[in-house]
Amino acid sequence: MNEPSITYCDPEACVAAGCVPTVCTGAGVPSNHVLFERSRRAIPGGVNSSIRAFKAVGGEPYVVARAEGATITDVEGTTYLDLVQSYGAVILGHAHPAITSAVSAAVGDGTSYGAPTPREMKLAEAIGARVPSCERVRLMNSGTEATSTAVRLARGVTGRDRIVTFAGNFHGATDALLVAGGSGVATLGLPGTAGVPDGAVAATIVAPYNEVPELDERVAAVIVEPIAANMGVVAPAPGFLAGLRAECDRVGALLIFDEVITGFRVGVGGAQAKYDVRPDLTCFGKVIGGGLPIGAVGGRVELMEHLSPLGPVFHAGTLAGNPIATAAGLAALDQLTPDVYIELMARARHLAATLRDACSSAGFVASFPVVGTLVGIVCGDHAGTVRNFDDAKRTDERAYAAFFQAMLAAGVAMAPGAYEAIFVGLAHTDTVLAAIADAAFEAASTVVAAASTEPGSTTLAP
Repeated sequence: MNEPSITYCDPEACVAAGCVPTVCTGAGVPSNHVLFERSRRAIPGGVNSSIRAFKAVGGEPYVVARAEGATITDVEGTTYLDLVQSYGAVILGHAHPAITSAVSAAVGDGTSYGAPTPREMKLAEAIGARVPSCERVRLMNSGTEATSTAVRLARGVTGRDRIVTFAGNFHGATDALLVAGGSGVATLGLPGTAGVPDGAVAATIVAPYNEVPELDERVAAVIVEPIAANMGVVAPAPGFLAGLRAECDRVGALLIFDEVITGFRVGVGGAQAKYDVRPDLTCFGKVIGGGLPIGAVGGRVELMEHLSPLGPVFHAGTLAGNPIATAAGLAALDQLTPDVYIELMARARHLAATLRDACSSAGFVASFPVVGTLVGIVCGDHAGTVRNFDDAKRTDERAYAAFFQAMLAAGVAMAPGAYEAIFVGLAHTDTVLAAIADAAFEAASTVVAAASTEPGSTTLAP
């Protein structure tokens, strides 16, 4: 099959823009469309993480050239106010001086050694000092690696196979956890993606979120997002997390908190401190890398020492504890004081209120739940509080897609999926939040005007 020719970079334009092949910002081909088409010929779907392809919201993605503070700028020079913040990995703002300075200093010492470093020790100590349940911490390269390692460790410690997870929770691209949600009662899972054999999830049980399942002595662990942030933002019901702790204790299973999103995002000690429930193992990512790839598992000494080289549960990684990522992570944690979290919670509440008011004024039906520093969005005539995935799935995905595109046109970038969180950081000042509110009113008005011609639309306020 003959494909159209590819437009490669213009060397003169690249040089004039200060863009070099090894640090490319797309200056030689200043077009989102052209660069994305070129990416599709080198990368499956043109993206290295599926949601970035905009399949859920339509259209083609912008291609980011640079970012600063609360903004991102694409290769065409369009700047957006950013509510994605690398899906929560960025909390201080893009290119924060504390992070860039730490990375610049660290990279001069080399990028990877395959040997222990002082910074990996210090980051493990910093996590343990802030999260008392993490008496020992093992660093790795991603949140997915963290959850898969935690599951392997739980099975190795207990000698059991079964893992309980919850519909609507997402624990990364780990075969055993890529399962379809249940239909109101706990069921044995089925693969949620091609390429995962039935046997990989045969020992995975999916339960409804916010309901404590009855366990038996075959269960190795329960893994849960203590605040669900992959089906919108859903708070744990009163007693849910404490009930999981008690049920795990009753049968000798381990309780794993997936705090890849909530860890150092909702507070100094994460969600477990907020709700005063202590898990056996905790998975981290995102914030602890200051925007660089990282993951970690922490837990009690007697559990963590089952990991190799002390115990029989294998874990290794050439880039684990990378000296650049650990420098960025230490810089990020150093900035995140208790006062910062108080400010972030205030900004999250403020943003949710202004978005709600803007949409309501325009006649667009949407709610914006807030849990600590996390903000969600639910579009359409959604009656009642969202407690689980069945509730969350009632959101109007078409309305969200329309709102997403209208917000993008108004200069605000949101996640290209209806079930993602809205992330607020230190760079989202009052001025930035006011600009986002104005954009939301403009976007909501645009969506309502278009929807007014569609019979039976639930996008409009009653």
